[in-house]
Amino acid sequence: MRKLTLIAFIFFIGFIKSHAQVTVSPGIRGGLNVSNLTNFGSSNSKTDFYAGGLIAIKFNKYFTLQPELTYTRQGAEAREYFIGSGRSSKRTYELNYISLGAVAKYHFTGGGFHIIGGPSIDFKVNDNFPSYDYDPVGVDLAFVSGIGYTLPNGLTFEARFKQGLVDIYGYDGIDNGYDYYYDTIILNQVFQLGITYTFKVK
Repeated sequence: MRKLTLIAFIFFIGFIKSHAQVTVSPGIRGGLNVSNLTNFGSSNSKTDFYAGGLIAIKFNKYFTLQPELTYTRQGAEAREYFIGSGRSSKRTYELNYISLGAVAKYHFTGGGFHIIGGPSIDFKVNDNFPSYDYDPVGVDLAFVSGIGYTLPNGLTFEARFKQGLVDIYGYDGIDNGYDYYYDTIILNQVFQLGITYTFKVK
């Protein structure tokens, strides 16, 4: 199966490179994450980073499809309350993912300024939620949108907003068996500010 997937991928790259206008270029990306969790008590944003790689498939001067593989550190700052004691403490809740995404980039007038949009599927690699708390689910779906500007040397500056679509506990209002409903949905939200460098392939 792995050999078949590799052969199909090589064939796909060869096919798109055989067309005169299409160029395929690898690249790297990284930057700042400012993340939060919706409906997560009185939470505040958490600052961290993301880093990864990409393949820019440029079909013409206006449109680029960009598959991405990214390690992204998300979560929120919130207060942890100790039941029965009346005490609380500030805690950093971490949710770290490997994200597989594919964004479409539309370049206005064929120049450096562009808009970005596309989906991603995020696989949780670890978290630090307390052992007595509910365990966050392993997969999130998200949608990314943003703007960017690319310089002639391949360096791109980007600002993105990433909205998670799956409740981090997997409830989404489903009865959990304790005679009440979790009708408060907790979602990932991330603002990303970073840079991308695309290598020119001859």
